[in-house]
Amino acid sequence: MRLWDISPPVHAASPVFPGDALYTQTWNARIGPGCPVNVATLTLSPHTGAHADAPLHYDERGVPIGAVDLAPYLGRCRVIHAIECGPLVEWAHLQHALADLPPRVLVRTYARQPAGWDPGLSAFAPQTIERLADLGVTLVGIDTASIDPADSKTLDSHQVIRRRSLRVLENLVLDEVPEGDYELIALPLKLMSADASPVRAVLRELEPR
Repeated sequence: MRLWDISPPVHAASPVFPGDALYTQTWNARIGPGCPVNVATLTLSPHTGAHADAPLHYDERGVPIGAVDLAPYLGRCRVIHAIECGPLVEWAHLQHALADLPPRVLVRTYARQPAGWDPGLSAFAPQTIERLADLGVTLVGIDTASIDPADSKTLDSHQVIRRRSLRVLENLVLDEVPEGDYELIALPLKLMSADASPVRAVLRELEPR
């Protein structure tokens, strides 16, 4: 059964939101005389690569990522293309693919995801999140670094996520994924005080009904 790896590689050149910690790796131990193992120390923002935001990220009283229910991050999802849609993913960009919608929606906005930071990234219009929630969606994902515009100070779409109790995945790589339904597997780490967690996000081909 085919798998699509929808996680970008994580390394020292991985783009991060301006001001976030860059990925760094140092070696505490290397294989050699008297040492049988390599052991590294990693420093990174929890928003590096494909990641899940916790309610704590956008709500001072929100729970950390290690305390969220895992169910939204595992199960049937739909990939919808809104390629080069402009600054915001509007309802009209998704309408062609909303029949019998599963509870998870991932939106592709890039024809090809850029290698570096994109200050003009496409984000969700807050009204789009509201209407997806009305249809029973519990998780939204996007192939950009944020569901809000990069320069937003109000994070309107994140606030809809907070109010409607949805979960979010950001910075997915959907370049090779056709529109359609899949099984999503994107479990966050059990980080009990963090505002987000990297995920290894994959899509699995569904078995024929």
